[in-house]
Amino acid sequence: MDRISDFLTSRTALLRDYLTAVSGSLGRLVFSLLYFVVLANTLSIAEFGLFATASAAGVMLSRIVGFGFVSSLYRIATVKPRLLGTFAGGFLLMTVLSLPVLAAASWLTHSIFFVGDLPFATFALVIVSEALLWRMVETVVIVNNGLNRFAAAAVLVIAGTALRAVAAGLFALATAPVLVDWVYYYLAANGACLAIALAFFWPRQRLRLRPALYWSRLADALYVAGAELLFYLQMELDKLLVLALGGPHLAGIYAIVMRLVDLTAIPVRTFTMLLVQRLMRAPETLSKLWLRVGFEAGILAISTLGLAGLALVLHFYPTVLGGNVSQAGPLVIFALAVPGLRNLIEYQAELLFARGQMLLRAINLAILAGAKALVLTYLLLGALDAQQLVLMLNGAFAVLYLASAVLTYSALRLPAKRA
Repeated sequence: MDRISDFLTSRTALLRDYLTAVSGSLGRLVFSLLYFVVLANTLSIAEFGLFATASAAGVMLSRIVGFGFVSSLYRIATVKPRLLGTFAGGFLLMTVLSLPVLAAASWLTHSIFFVGDLPFATFALVIVSEALLWRMVETVVIVNNGLNRFAAAAVLVIAGTALRAVAAGLFALATAPVLVDWVYYYLAANGACLAIALAFFWPRQRLRLRPALYWSRLADALYVAGAELLFYLQMELDKLLVLALGGPHLAGIYAIVMRLVDLTAIPVRTFTMLLVQRLMRAPETLSKLWLRVGFEAGILAISTLGLAGLALVLHFYPTVLGGNVSQAGPLVIFALAVPGLRNLIEYQAELLFARGQMLLRAINLAILAGAKALVLTYLLLGALDAQQLVLMLNGAFAVLYLASAVLTYSALRLPAKRA
């Protein structure tokens, strides 16, 4: 009888944690959609393409900040929360040390992809917003999730996305809204969110510096930083290549389609986050084949049904998301397999992170980033129009998913590295 009671109690607690965490994802979904609709219909399609691509670059480059030490912070919050103040001090130290590398990488990225299309000052403000301000907000969310403070994390996520939506609404009321002005609204929204996060959501522990603890974990942190950089490179590389090879207008159409695809990942990430925490504590959780197959089938089904539902709405109400979005709306149905495959690649990368297999994760993501660059370059050079490009993406992501599955599940046969 006690075993049954313990089982039911643990399952009830898990369900409660999931519903609390997913509430943040659903709130973020609503405000993300509102923010996207307002901004995509305020800027021209070409300007939206430039901003979306610069923002994607900022998300990618944000993984340099702290040299991956946020992973150690998350693990400590999950398994040894009393050391959080000590490791928060280490994260801040690593963040300061990483700033010159971030600046150099930002300059290089602009020189390769944005020169001639976007002034460096405008690009730099987007990078500051994403890589410093918003990344710090994400760190506070990550720590709260590690501490099982899912309600606090959910509120902060919703607040941050709502502030961006408010900024987009105020920007839309401007006399002549253009991209060079929008980045200041974006900077202010992310700065306000960081102030709220630090004032109300950061756990109250005294900061300490103990360098000896940090250096012993630096190798793993650098593996994480490299893996995260490669992960977001292969996730966002398509936007950069479309801009470089197709120009700002095609980049705008493509960014609108992929933004709608991205919305399907928000609820899936909540499940993945909880599973990662479970695997950190019990790496044998996914030892059964039927569990692995069931999780992947569920992610694929939820992602595909989500995009199919959105495509159905846009078919009957093409202007429901605004005039600019309506130009890309008919293309959504042609990307039907993309969200599921894309979310599965992200899910598989997180499995290796949860088991502490950082070097293997970095190697796998490097292989996937190289494969994606080759496949997408081939598609972009051969595609005649946006519809053909989006349609061929299904095959491209199928190839990338198969490669990811082989690499990931081969690595899962090896022993996990406990925190």
